[in-house]
Amino acid sequence: MKEVIAKYSGVSPFIIIKSDITRRSFVYTEQALAALDKTKHQYQQRVLIGSNGDGQQAVPVSLLLRDGTSIIAMPSPHARNPYVIDQIDGKLYITDHGEVVEEVEYWYKPDYYDKITSNGTPMWQVASARPQRLDIDPNSHCHFWHKGGACKFCNINANSTRSHKEQNIQKQLQAQDVYETVREALKQPGAFTNLKMSSGSILSGAEIFDDEVEMYIEMLQAAGANFKQRKFPSTLVASAFNERQLARLYENTGLMTYTSDIEIPNEELFAWICKGKHQEVGYREWKRRIIAAVDIFGRGNVTSGIVGGCETAHPHGIQDEAEALKVVLEEAEDFARQGVSMVHCVWVPIQGSAFHNQQTPSLEYYVQLAKGLSDLRLKYSLNADMDNYRKCGNHPDTDLDRGHPVAG
Repeated sequence: MKEVIAKYSGVSPFIIIKSDITRRSFVYTEQALAALDKTKHQYQQRVLIGSNGDGQQAVPVSLLLRDGTSIIAMPSPHARNPYVIDQIDGKLYITDHGEVVEEVEYWYKPDYYDKITSNGTPMWQVASARPQRLDIDPNSHCHFWHKGGACKFCNINANSTRSHKEQNIQKQLQAQDVYETVREALKQPGAFTNLKMSSGSILSGAEIFDDEVEMYIEMLQAAGANFKQRKFPSTLVASAFNERQLARLYENTGLMTYTSDIEIPNEELFAWICKGKHQEVGYREWKRRIIAAVDIFGRGNVTSGIVGGCETAHPHGIQDEAEALKVVLEEAEDFARQGVSMVHCVWVPIQGSAFHNQQTPSLEYYVQLAKGLSDLRLKYSLNADMDNYRKCGNHPDTDLDRGHPVAG
């Protein structure tokens, strides 16, 4: 990590640390977990394997670096060479083999987290909170998992089943709960600047994704009832909808920006890794629909996410990192010239996914990828404001956009 930071002096070391701790994962010491204050911090109950054996423990939802950079990841007892979050002299630090890397803090929870809707639903289950964004996931089940069509990097169905069992979370939200939770969240001045909705793909309906679109319209209308303006700062991360479905979303809700993840920016690898999506829609049509959304939402208001590094997965991935980077950035530029910004998250071979035993590419690969994607936005004057470090925090490349003239 130190060598990469020294080599790429033009890239913020905070972004390099973020990328590396995400790809290598991390664990908490008992002292670090003791620093979690349930009255102040966001936390989740998780089954952890530690020195005291198996059991439920309260775990921080995420980490925040000194410059406002978020590290959105969960600890992994299965990681080969994890960083360690430790408490030293009353402060929290990322450490590596006993050496302090950087100071860190836990995310604070917003005021609405401990409140209950009129239906009896805890509001933290309706909307989670990133530093300045409300996240609402109406449906935590993906239909692509049926009949072996799950994306090989994803564990949404395995993870949602465990979460529902451990924390008694309902699988699909109610519109009234969404309305009440957003209303309560907005009472905290300055806390939020954007609202995001996302869920697993729903394939049913007269046309594929019709029922998913209807669900989002209902939920976005419920959230939007709290705003005086017809449009409100919002983004949707969803399946690749056709023009009719996109128009319905735009015309019937306050939605302002749209994201559909291409996941793997290569047709051959997409067919292997995203089998269900390839069979039901196909790479070229998925891409075409994303680009078509620009005519509805406007240039710069459409993004597509990729699972950065997954293009190197064995056995069919691109093993040469230079070639893999070239393939990704060439496709990202094709998106960019047509008004779509490509963003990446760091691939984590998580438990519950088909790729859980895979190995991620090098840290240097991720630094080059983040810089390459950020530079493309600068070249094509694209603003990925809905995915910036305040509102999202999941993309190292958009974290780098802070210095761009077109950045929000």
